[in-house]
Amino acid sequence: MRSPRRCSRNGCPRQAVATLTYVYNESTAVVGPLAAFAEPHTYDLCEPHARSLTAPRGWDVVRHEGEFEPPPPTTDDLVALAEAVREAARPAPRPPEPDQGHDNPHQTGRRGHLRVIPPNH
Repeated sequence: MRSPRRCSRNGCPRQAVATLTYVYNESTAVVGPLAAFAEPHTYDLCEPHARSLTAPRGWDVVRHEGEFEPPPPTTDDLVALAEAVREAARPAPRPPEPDQGHDNPHQTGRRGHLRVIPPNH
């Protein structure tokens, strides 16, 4: 399961609940609900940083007025969690038992995806 997105501010350990986007041609900073996906030119912010953001002089800030809430788990998160639980519940594979009935020391052996080929005599 992937971990929740964290605030983009340096040293902030809190979970992101908002996304900051700069609209450069309009000199505007937009703070809205957390985007579904992290984008390269946006910034994820926790609630305190989303509420206290200021923009450079001459810029406007458009801020979401409602509550910032963490996103609900996605179907992908739930499927990943279910797969992790299934994997943890599987019994460990039994080690292979050694062949005891063969006297030929130059036989071809197999280990996983590799194969041991004896030298030619």
